[in-house]
Parts: sequence; C-alpha cells; structure tokens
Amino acid sequence: MKTFLTATAILLAGTSLASAEGQLQLYNWGNYTSPELLAKFEKETGIKVTVTDYDSNDTALAKIEAGGHGFDLVVPSANYVPIWVEKGLIVELDQSKLPNHKNIAPEWMDVAWDPGRKFSIPWQWGSTGIAVNTKVYGGDINTAEVFLNVPDELKGKINVVPEMNDVVSMAVMWAGGEPCTEDTEVLKKARDALIAAKPDWISMDYGATEKLSNNDWAASVNWNGSSMRARVANPDVAYGYPREGYPLFMDSVALLKDAQNVEEAYKFLDFIMVPENAAMISAFARYANGIAGSEAFMPEDMKTAPEVVIPEEFKAAGHFLPTCSGKAQDYVTAIWTELQK
Repeated sequence: MKTFLTATAILLAGTSLASAEGQLQLYNWGNYTSPELLAKFEKETGIKVTVTDYDSNDTALAKIEAGGHGFDLVVPSANYVPIWVEKGLIVELDQSKLPNHKNIAPEWMDVAWDPGRKFSIPWQWGSTGIAVNTKVYGGDINTAEVFLNVPDELKGKINVVPEMNDVVSMAVMWAGGEPCTEDTEVLKKARDALIAAKPDWISMDYGATEKLSNNDWAASVNWNGSSMRARVANPDVAYGYPREGYPLFMDSVALLKDAQNVEEAYKFLDFIMVPENAAMISAFARYANGIAGSEAFMPEDMKTAPEVVIPEEFKAAGHFLPTCSGKAQDYVTAIWTELQK
C-alpha cells in the first residue's frame, strides 16, 4: 500500500483532469505504481497513464465522493471495496473486455469482498507489521508491544503509519479482540494503550521506506513491501509479525462509475492481468500479487523474502480486515480522532 504523497501528486489531486483519447487517469496509493510497467503499457498501446497518489483509503473515498475528480481507475483495499460498491462509485466490470480475467489465481477469485471478481482486479497484497532496525533494538519484534509499550531503545525513534483501520485493528487484536469489534471493554483497552504510547512515537507519517533506510527512524509500524525495500537498502532492518494479530490486505483496481476514458481503462485492467506484467508491479513495490503464473517472472529475492513469505508460525495471526458495521466504524473513527489530538 503504500508510502507517501509526492509534491506533484498533491498538486494534481486538486485539479480536475480532463479526458483525452489515448489518456488514462489512475488514482493509486503513493509510491506503489511501477514506472517500468507504465512505460511498457504506453509502448504497447499508445495510451499515456497519469498517476495521482493518495495516502489512505479514506482520502481516496472522500475525493471520489466529492466529484469532479477526473479519475478513471482507483485502487481500494479489500475492506473498502464493498463500501465503494454500496455507494455506487465503481461499476461491475464487463468481463468480455477482459480476456486475461482467467489469469486471476483461484484463491483470489472468490474473495469475500468481491465474489467472482465482478468489480475489481487484483493489484497487490501483503501485511501490516513492524519494521525494526536490529542494531538499535535486539528484542522481540513479533509483537505489538513494540509500538504499544515502546522499549526504551525505541522511545522517540518509532513511527506509526497513519492508516486508521490498520493501526486501530492491531491495537484491538493486541487487546484480545477481533477487528471491527463492538466490545467496548476491548476498544477501551486498545484506545488507552494507543493514547499512552503516542508520546513515545517520533511521528505518524508515511515515508518509512526512505526513513528506515537512512536511519532517520529506528522502527515503524509499516507494510511488508515497504519494509523489504528498506531492508534491501539497509540490511539492519527486519520485519516482525505481531503474534497477537496483524492485518492482511489486498488492494484491487476498480473502474469508477464516472470514468471518462473507459476503453483505455479496460485495456489497462487486462494488461495488468498478464503474468509478466503483474510481476513488474510486484518487483517495484515488493508485494505479492494475485495473478497465477506471475511467480516465474518475480525477482529471485522476493521468492524467499521474510517480508513476502510469511513464516509458518505467524500465518494464523494474519487477518484480512472485514468491512466494519456502522457502529464499529464509528468506534474506530472516535479512537483515531482522539489519537490525532
């Protein structure tokens, strides 16, 4: 998912983007789209893709709901896809225009958030855990205690990515609950832990790939692909899977109801389901994808990377976040609002 907004993206985000033949407007997470993939697509089709970045699911949803955005495709996370469908912001895909739809791996076809993949195409999937510089902290990194009861070595040196559902869900699972719980006792325990821990955090920011790489931060609640990119640049970085529970995500591409470049959008959707092209997406951002056959084209270092291949002992602790009930989401939002103060 995921890192941060570029200055160019911020400027573009406030601009209404006009349609034009041979153009495509992709609204995606920051630092998440392979430039090599876009260059290949333009060379093969003549279609130029403009990417505008966003920093959270809520940012993207609010932007599209406001209208006048000019985007064609968006990349929501699994637990948000039903929200986009319910609000009528994305449309059911015409699979006759997607001959490569058959390449979606079986385990990613009949998913709970989009059965039969009627509305979305897999982009990438991964986990949210904790990246730590092991030269600074040599203790257990496979626990949410690292950011909820910050060790002395990491006080003032640990960042928490500002992704509401991921962070609150990690705290809820640490407190013994399930994501989207309405149990007020569990929610209070999670809320109290977050509020108490915040003074020991250096920031709530995106940019972990760079700041872990150059030792500006010693740790961060972070996504696995970003953490792998940091480790490649800085071998002291290691990625932990909280045994109390951690979120799994899949981000998928969807066609906006008010898309202006529809035929171009279908060409792009079909293009990213070619195994070699799906592997290009993964090779850039370092997350797994949902396209069968892409494994043969993946970088060798991803095939055994501990950030990509979840260790057996921690697999059961990973949970795809459900779409919360209105009441449960209100609780999450209230905790998050208080945490931002």
